[in-house]
Amino acid sequence: MTRGDIYRTRERVPERGNKPGFYVVVSRAFIAEHEDVSTVICAPIYREVLGLTTEVTLGWADGLPRTSAIRCDFLTLMFKHKLTQFVASLSARKVGELNEALATALEQPKPTG
Repeated sequence: MTRGDIYRTRERVPERGNKPGFYVVVSRAFIAEHEDVSTVICAPIYREVLGLTTEVTLGWADGLPRTSAIRCDFLTLMFKHKLTQFVASLSARKVGELNEALATALEQPKPTG
């Protein structure tokens, strides 16, 4: 598991209408990759794209079945064992967009480079 990986949950999530969902790992690599750490911070992925500056639009080319959006305003702590189905890893370009959306959501300076 690493930062930028997309996973699907098998378990139903109350915050998602008791349905499984897609999440992207946003924790730094040390946390995501460390086997002794049981949780990671994730951003949920929703089918509805609202056009917010805190969203990153994904689609078929990113491994998802339809156009969707990572919503960086709704970060959540997830147990790694609940992220059961690996879907894909974000491209370098999408990780850059994710970094910008996270900076906006957290009111931090935009990343450079």
